[in-house]
Amino acid sequence: MVRTRFAPSPTGYLHVGGLRTALYSYLYAKKNNGKFILRIEDTDQKRFVEGALEHLIKMMKWAGLDYDEGPDKAGEFGPYIQSKRTELYKKYAQELLDKKAAYRCFCTQERLDEMRAHQEKQKKTPMYDRHCLYLSDEEIQKKLDEGIPFVIRQKIPSSEVVKFDDHIRGKVSFAGKTLDDQVLLKSDGYPTYHLANVVDDHLMEITHVIRGEEWLPSTPKHILLYKAFGWEPPQFAHIPLLLNKDRSKLSKRQGDVSVEDYIKKDYLKEAIINFIAFLGWHPGEAEENEIFTLEELSSKFTLEKVHKSGAIFDIKKLDWFNWQWNRKNLHEKLKKIATEIDPNVLIENPKKGEFVYKFNNEKAKQTFLGKRAQTILKLCEEYLDKKYKINPELLNKALITVEEKILRNPREINSFIDFYFEIENYEKALLTNEKMKVDEEMAKTALKKSLATLANLDNFNSEDKIKEVLLNLVKQMSVKNGQVLWPLRSALTGKQFSPGVFEVAFVLGKEKTINRIKKALSKLENQ
Repeated sequence: MVRTRFAPSPTGYLHVGGLRTALYSYLYAKKNNGKFILRIEDTDQKRFVEGALEHLIKMMKWAGLDYDEGPDKAGEFGPYIQSKRTELYKKYAQELLDKKAAYRCFCTQERLDEMRAHQEKQKKTPMYDRHCLYLSDEEIQKKLDEGIPFVIRQKIPSSEVVKFDDHIRGKVSFAGKTLDDQVLLKSDGYPTYHLANVVDDHLMEITHVIRGEEWLPSTPKHILLYKAFGWEPPQFAHIPLLLNKDRSKLSKRQGDVSVEDYIKKDYLKEAIINFIAFLGWHPGEAEENEIFTLEELSSKFTLEKVHKSGAIFDIKKLDWFNWQWNRKNLHEKLKKIATEIDPNVLIENPKKGEFVYKFNNEKAKQTFLGKRAQTILKLCEEYLDKKYKINPELLNKALITVEEKILRNPREINSFIDFYFEIENYEKALLTNEKMKVDEEMAKTALKKSLATLANLDNFNSEDKIKEVLLNLVKQMSVKNGQVLWPLRSALTGKQFSPGVFEVAFVLGKEKTINRIKKALSKLENQ
């Protein structure tokens, strides 16, 4: 049976890279009907953070990565917290000593620092010089009797070449002479990552170790430990690094790196999971869709589709995923609302991710629009300025016109709708557009004719009717749409970017629309 694990250190927050490792391990186990284990590697007591374990478990449950065994889930291979397994590591460290695959090192920190400084000065790779490997049994016993602190180091067979197959990297080999005699057991009795990792993976019967590329240089040392113990090593898969846009390693210096940071910024769980899954993996060229639930990812995930090269952490792509998931969730809610109002409603999907709801009568349509506005409001209500709630009828109409913007960034709701309630002072240059061939004279003519057309329109309660008369005007003037609609939209909104002129006029109503056109004309006429 396939058994994977996620083995983080509880340092206070969950790194996005850590979540990706957990996700890939979870997906691989589920795809292969295996087991996914959560193991806590807390043997570095200097990094211990109070409450971090509980927070980590909370984050795993938030992400939906339901592990089969872990600190709070009984299993036959527990305990699943390394600090509760220290006697095991001491036992296996002693076994390595007995097999001459490890040795005691009594070197002081001062000596080690001097040794490294000398190696660096000679431009050599810093490695332990094996000073204590050559101590006699008598010398070792004397130091033990004197109570001199020591660590236990792995004895690397320097003449050996370590080879292994990696699911992502392919065939990999390391010369033993390039590997350091790493510390396995520290002087405080706690194991290092290397010893605890190998012992736990073996005892917990882990079949596949999926971890970050940064651990690749440690793998030959781990394989040598498996060999020394006489154990079969698991299969390895080293996933690519997460990179900033400048291809430097993802770090706090260039942006947020914890999952919690993105949760606080209102990114949806589904969007975060979906985004992180695609950081180094893709289901294949034949698959155009990128929006997947966790269950769908489980059915599609394979290690063969994981890329070797570093994955760029592009926040714009995360924004896109969040927008798509907001859209998807909103549609599910609106679909339910629409069918409850009218079981025979016609729901069309003319564009990917966009839906049109067609009702048989006006009353049903208006009921739906009201409920739609309230549904959108829930997405941004905590950020909405109270002054806009004073006019709920105008607010509801306005919300629908900026639905897509809210789905992208609900925090910016006030800047999306402020012009509906009070238009800011703007320069008359906004009413012109060189590319659309709208100079001041064209703008003045377009606004005058639009004013007369809309003033004569009785049915201002129909967006379609407003559209019809304005497009007829464009046709009568024998100009392009933009030559009339640009100055008109600018006059109604006072913004360079906004919803379309037909929906804005409909939301504002006849009186406000007429008044804003007149104010725009006065700007053009007062030279």
